[in-house]
Amino acid sequence: MTTAVAIQPAMPRAAPIPIAAARPRKEKPPPAGKENIVSGKPVSATAGPVANIRTRRERPCDACRRRKSRCVIHEGAVLCVLCDFHKQECTFVQSPLPRKRKVVDGGKKDSPNNQKKRSVEAEPPPLALPTPTITATAPSPPPPQLPLASARAHIAHLGETLGLQRRQHSRYIGLSSPFDSILIGLSHFDTRNESTFDLGTLRRVNDHECFIMLPDENTQEYADEVDTLNQVERLVHPHGPSLLNLYFRIVHPSFPIVQKHLFVERYRNGDRTFSPSLMAGMYILALNWWSIDPKLASYPKPDSAQLEAIAMRSLTVAMERPKLSTIQAGLLLLQRPEADSWSLTTQLVAIGQELGLHLDCSSWSIPLWERGLRKRIACALYMQDKWSSLIHGRPSHIFSANWAVRPINDDDFKEEGDGYDTRQEESEEEKEDNERGQVLFAEMIGLTEIMAEVMDTFYTQVAIHDFKNAGQKSTELILARAKPVQIKLRNWHEKLPQSVKMHAPTKSKLCSTGYLHLAYFATEITLHRRIVQSLDPTNHDPYGFFMCRNAAKTRLISAMDFVNRLKPEHLQSFWYFASKINFTLIGTFGSLLWATAPTQEEAEFYKTRLREYRWTLSVSSKRAEFLDYAVAMLDASRAMLNNLAEKPSLAQQISSAGVPPAAASSSSHMMGPPYGSGGGYMEPQSPEDVDMDDEGLELSRMHSGDSFQGFGSEGYEQFGGSRSGSGRQTAEGSLVGDTPQSR
Repeated sequence: MTTAVAIQPAMPRAAPIPIAAARPRKEKPPPAGKENIVSGKPVSATAGPVANIRTRRERPCDACRRRKSRCVIHEGAVLCVLCDFHKQECTFVQSPLPRKRKVVDGGKKDSPNNQKKRSVEAEPPPLALPTPTITATAPSPPPPQLPLASARAHIAHLGETLGLQRRQHSRYIGLSSPFDSILIGLSHFDTRNESTFDLGTLRRVNDHECFIMLPDENTQEYADEVDTLNQVERLVHPHGPSLLNLYFRIVHPSFPIVQKHLFVERYRNGDRTFSPSLMAGMYILALNWWSIDPKLASYPKPDSAQLEAIAMRSLTVAMERPKLSTIQAGLLLLQRPEADSWSLTTQLVAIGQELGLHLDCSSWSIPLWERGLRKRIACALYMQDKWSSLIHGRPSHIFSANWAVRPINDDDFKEEGDGYDTRQEESEEEKEDNERGQVLFAEMIGLTEIMAEVMDTFYTQVAIHDFKNAGQKSTELILARAKPVQIKLRNWHEKLPQSVKMHAPTKSKLCSTGYLHLAYFATEITLHRRIVQSLDPTNHDPYGFFMCRNAAKTRLISAMDFVNRLKPEHLQSFWYFASKINFTLIGTFGSLLWATAPTQEEAEFYKTRLREYRWTLSVSSKRAEFLDYAVAMLDASRAMLNNLAEKPSLAQQISSAGVPPAAASSSSHMMGPPYGSGGGYMEPQSPEDVDMDDEGLELSRMHSGDSFQGFGSEGYEQFGGSRSGSGRQTAEGSLVGDTPQSR
């Protein structure tokens, strides 16, 4: 079992990050496209206060220099914003303050070891990408870099964003913070909805929400960010473009948390301002499909362990200057098959709140495409928190009372207006994959909301206390609370679009719909698991006891048969991070039913099915290695079940109850699976015929059908049993009408 990677704590600090003005910057012409820089004052024919206009573009005015504040002059204005606000003269006559320099030995002053590190104020060199599209390249020396002016021209528009600016980051100002909303309203905001003062720059996005913009250069290790990105690129060189192709082809469609066209165009044009942790995260995920690209398979695979180490260190540092790229990188790193970090999840939730991702951004004064990107990232963060809560059995950190994000819609996936008018047209196949991926992403969000309700209804400390106080009526209380959640789950499944059902044609391409349906079964199992845990045969009437266990048995069989039907194109595709545990939960549920079975015959039935399930997982793990974890957990559960006391047979139970043998024979199908000469058994009714009414579970009718037999029987004997699928009949579907034909 792979050890989970947890994010390392940030370096110790003597004090919190100060909200202070930026340090004086070097005297140099600002790069084209620098955020919040506008054209200089108009040159006048007459001399006077504006005679030294040329120097304005090289340094701030004298007053802003003394305040150590950013100097902003609107086009056509004579005074900068702060001088105009303070009703004072805006001059450029004072000389820059002298910088303190370290004393070095005369003979070693110019030696390489004593040269100062590259300043982050200097524009970093662009990415070296010779190809017009993101395509694979053979090993070769790094090509010449793109012109600096080209890189500048293609990233100028990022200054209009709230969460993707290059040299500053935003922090949300809450209502109870020292920045009172009424006092903020008294500030003078310019046409960019910004107000500069000594502590930073206020950025108002609407009449109610405001952020403070702070310089990145005041945070730790900011000067090393370019070098870190170079380390990442060197590890994958020259295969970076090919890995990005794999990422956008396999991961991105069903997990669209990156602005694809914006990213691709920035990459092509040599932008060197990407987050190192984000780039590493994209490369790490793409490496999982290294062998399926014929151009990559013939080369040695880059060292993913080194990439992960750099990514985690870089992410820790980036948390001090949080941006949308920080959340994107963290979410991608958590999708690794071996990643399982509860602490990183909680940190990302906190950073997301600092960035205002929990708010409704639909009316904010930010680019339209950034609104959609923020909503997609917010929804991905919501799902990360909720599914982490389930698989770890720990409290969620996102509550509905403080979650104002509106439901995602088609407009939130549009990328027009991101500053790039020239982009490659997608093929019909790419459009189809992206559309299906968007539906898949949206449906996963809806299912997560239902799963979160299951957790809130049955697994919070308040709910556990309520069920405990209910005593012998706990099952009745659980069933009453389960009904509305069950209806929502059924309605969700009935409205599932055809494009994301399991029977939808895949055209021999990788398809990620498996993780959605697996999450559906995990949600059902999480609900029925709570019901089974509450059952006590000594305190319930036999019919109700049988009905609850029969419904649970049907869920288990449907889930196991779903895993049997997974094809290579499903197994080798992208699986959501919780999938590893969701596969395990199916086995855990089977072990629970085995441990609580009232008769020896029923226990043997679950024992046999678990053997079959283990065999299926072991065979499937050849195409999906993360399934090895589920196999190991099944073995751990089996070891625990070795301590299970021997159960009475069905005949012994009926005999002790005084029932004649004839009656026992006719009713045996209700208490356990009778085995025939062929090793088969009669399955319970199909789940679509089981539902909950006001009085609990009710059986409508029974029928059965042929079941998929899995991957064959070779090698199964090594797990201590023989397959019984050849002579058995199984339930078709699930509680909400999910049949093999409809999935």
